[in-house]
Amino acid sequence: MTNGPLTLMQQTSALRQAIRNQEHTGPTSGLATGAMQGNVVILPKEYADEFLMFCHLNPVPCPLIGVSAVGDYRMPMLGEDVDMRTDIPEYYVYRNGEEAERCYDISSLWQDDMVAFVLGCSFSFENALSQVGLTPRNIEEDVNVSMFESSIPTKPAGRFYGNTVVTMRPYTPKDAIRAIQVTTRFPKAHGAPLHFGDPSSIGINDLAIPDFGDPVSVKEGEVPVFWACGVTPQLAIKNAKLPICITHAPGKMLVTDLLDADLAVF
Repeated sequence: MTNGPLTLMQQTSALRQAIRNQEHTGPTSGLATGAMQGNVVILPKEYADEFLMFCHLNPVPCPLIGVSAVGDYRMPMLGEDVDMRTDIPEYYVYRNGEEAERCYDISSLWQDDMVAFVLGCSFSFENALSQVGLTPRNIEEDVNVSMFESSIPTKPAGRFYGNTVVTMRPYTPKDAIRAIQVTTRFPKAHGAPLHFGDPSSIGINDLAIPDFGDPVSVKEGEVPVFWACGVTPQLAIKNAKLPICITHAPGKMLVTDLLDADLAVF
């Protein structure tokens, strides 16, 4: 047995094992630093092509990083031991567009016709922000990131349509410009912000009441900065009213073996 710190791949595998054993059921922001995280959508094959088109039409909120074979709960392109039935800290189960239940294991719900989609997550660029001294407030305060339904529409695809969900991280104007520069390098993790400044101009009325996640403090002299969010498909799924669809709980992601650096374009 070797001593010393775990490699990043050992950390991600250990974290997935803890999630699989339901020893960790909380948010994944700030965990396995340097590893790419992903939003999850699982639905029957009958609707997979329409959802795939929704992702292609909306690549900023829905950047695809992995799609499973029909009926296959493994995702070897994201990690050798990944099991989509057990490796997300908490799942939301939607039936006919309504949230029907929340659970930590979907093995009993898995169907032979299911297809799993994994979308890039802004948690993947939080490490890059932290490395340049711009640690996100949600990590500083050890809470889930603030997420809001904006008034920015997505492009519809068949049954799937809705507004864009955004995450919010506050910075001073100077730091916001630097944050834009840093996150632009990560298009598969939503890339540059969609908006910063006045929240009401994108339909957000109160930063203290996020639609998903937790509120974070906004200090004097700071402005809110909004990035597209992979929770966006959950609104489209509600509108699509599928017989069954399963997603991750907001802020509770699939942790992969890929590196954040693999997402960088320059």
